[in-house]
Amino acid sequence: MVDTVQSVVTTVKLTKVFRDFWLREKVAAVVDLDLDVLPHEVFGLLGPNGSGKSTTLKMILGLLFPTRGRISVMGKSPADVRIKSRIGFLPEESYLYPFLDARETLDFYGRLFHQPRRERLRRIDMLLDMVGLSSVATRRVGEYSKGMQRRIGLAQALINDPDLLILDEPTAGMDPIGTRQFKDLIRTLGRRGKTVILSSHLLADVEDVCDRVCILYGGRQRASGRVSDLLSDKNRTRLTIENVDAETLEAIEQTLASRGREILEVTPAREKLESLFLRIVTEAQEQKLATGGALVGELAEFLRDGEDQAAESVIEDLVAAGSEKKIEPSELPPPPPLAAPQPALEVLQELVSSGEAERQPSDSTGQTHPTERPEQSDADRDLLDELTRSGNDGKEN
Repeated sequence: MVDTVQSVVTTVKLTKVFRDFWLREKVAAVVDLDLDVLPHEVFGLLGPNGSGKSTTLKMILGLLFPTRGRISVMGKSPADVRIKSRIGFLPEESYLYPFLDARETLDFYGRLFHQPRRERLRRIDMLLDMVGLSSVATRRVGEYSKGMQRRIGLAQALINDPDLLILDEPTAGMDPIGTRQFKDLIRTLGRRGKTVILSSHLLADVEDVCDRVCILYGGRQRASGRVSDLLSDKNRTRLTIENVDAETLEAIEQTLASRGREILEVTPAREKLESLFLRIVTEAQEQKLATGGALVGELAEFLRDGEDQAAESVIEDLVAAGSEKKIEPSELPPPPPLAAPQPALEVLQELVSSGEAERQPSDSTGQTHPTERPEQSDADRDLLDELTRSGNDGKEN
């Protein structure tokens, strides 16, 4: 087994058992699954419906807790929020808000990651162009076809520039053009340093894009390894040559027969239907024929070589910091003197007037009498007079 430190995702004896209301074992969705997903590879989970693929992905995401076994994502528990922020997920069904358009949808998910507004808008434009939805960005997502919803779903999975991208049946409901474009994009993301886990029951999708695969059946691992190793037939050799005449073919058969070998089958080369379809579509696009379909653009700039961009940003910050002139404390200008706050003259005068009224209360006959504490009243009067004079002085200055 590969060292867990080097693995992006590691599972050891991972098991998930669903139980009924009475806690009786109902179905074992995943049983004793051991996986190691390495950095920068496209890893495929392959199997028929009900083989445990989606359940495995949900446990990797921390959406389901395993019944037993151990699982780690980037060396941490899947429940760690910091790990979740580094993961992009495209579920089997695109759970999107139908009343939002494409831009509003991506803006919503960008806000969940606390992205600054300027960076968020920049990424939205690049992602919409990348998945071919720029021309329909103002349409409500509820009006999109199944294939278009998968495109916007992939865009939301990439809005946070994730280190780990998990795709559950990414090409379901897509036409052959969209499927081919999606597969090309997945391969590009793998080359750019992303780790991709792809779950699908479509054999062609997994074969075309994955470096390694794990084949599941009944929740158990039946085979695992590199695609080239699993598909190689060591008992046969295939030769591809130009079209030959009957005489040349007979000479080849005689040569092989002299060495104890024989030709098992001779058939003309045949082009795949997918290749023929894509070639016809490409020719139509080169002729610039009108179409209402989505056209995929280039890979978003913020998804290209993220490590190199981060390193360049750090270097630029260091250079900028080093070029700034260092200012000594002695060169700093002295701070301005703090001016003493001046009392408002109107407030002081009002206090003086109210103080005089309090010192001379009137009785029932209308005559005024001095207060019972003349010493304190005189002290208050002197203080108010001094504050009034200081206020006048400050105003004159």
